[in-house]
Amino acid sequence: MVTSKNGTSTTQPAEHEPTIIREPRVYLVGRQVMDRGAIDEFLDEYGMSWETDTEVGGEQMVEAAGRICYLSFGKGRKTNREYVENLMSMKHGSVLEHAVWDLVIAGVSRAFSHELVRHRAGFGYSQLSQRYVDETMANFVEPEIIARDPQMHEVWLRSVKASHTAYVELVEGMMAVAEERASASGEKVSKTHLRKQVREAARSVLPNATETMIFVSANARALRHFIELRGSEGADAEIRRVAVKVLRIMQAEAPTLFGDYAIETLPDGSEVTRTAWEKV
Repeated sequence: MVTSKNGTSTTQPAEHEPTIIREPRVYLVGRQVMDRGAIDEFLDEYGMSWETDTEVGGEQMVEAAGRICYLSFGKGRKTNREYVENLMSMKHGSVLEHAVWDLVIAGVSRAFSHELVRHRAGFGYSQLSQRYVDETMANFVEPEIIARDPQMHEVWLRSVKASHTAYVELVEGMMAVAEERASASGEKVSKTHLRKQVREAARSVLPNATETMIFVSANARALRHFIELRGSEGADAEIRRVAVKVLRIMQAEAPTLFGDYAIETLPDGSEVTRTAWEKV
């Protein structure tokens, strides 16, 4: 509380030193498991059998889907890698849509999520809501090109702090006014509803640099498209860093489906993704 010269007390927004984030975080939180009992039942009924040498559910799904197309269970190429690489070399990409993974992406900006959600086919999203989540303790993502210049960093930080201070003042001020009006009118209004209205209005002053978190589900074909497009040299710097992180995770998770990619370092130290099998 701050006491003014005329003796009245006013509430001032608490000073919050924002946390600056410069590195995105990606977590693999979900993967498929094939029901071998069910697929063996199908194979038995049609007089076929099939063994695969991969333990990765997504890779099993892709192989099984491809073998359905050609009824090649127990025939031809024996290893999962041989089979899947042949499919990709022919750009038979539709079978990759049956392999799905779930990721949580954090430490990224609202500018990033605006780019990410343009990827629609094969993706599902659930993102942090600024209407329901209080951003008075928000974190902010600083672009690397700004962070490495001390003078530009100060300009950026000043702007972020000003925007955040305005958000806090708007939330507190509008909430006080709304509660006062409700009390004067005798109207019973849900505080949850009031907070949602206040936050959805106050968020208009928050910058694109505000941190967000997003739960992403995507199939292998969609992830490959994302990695190719957003891992390229011409992509936005932040989303390119995420694409490279996603690729590293997926190469460890499903090397047969993502092992054709290479990560190269550019003269400026940033990384890009390359593959000879584009647009599978």
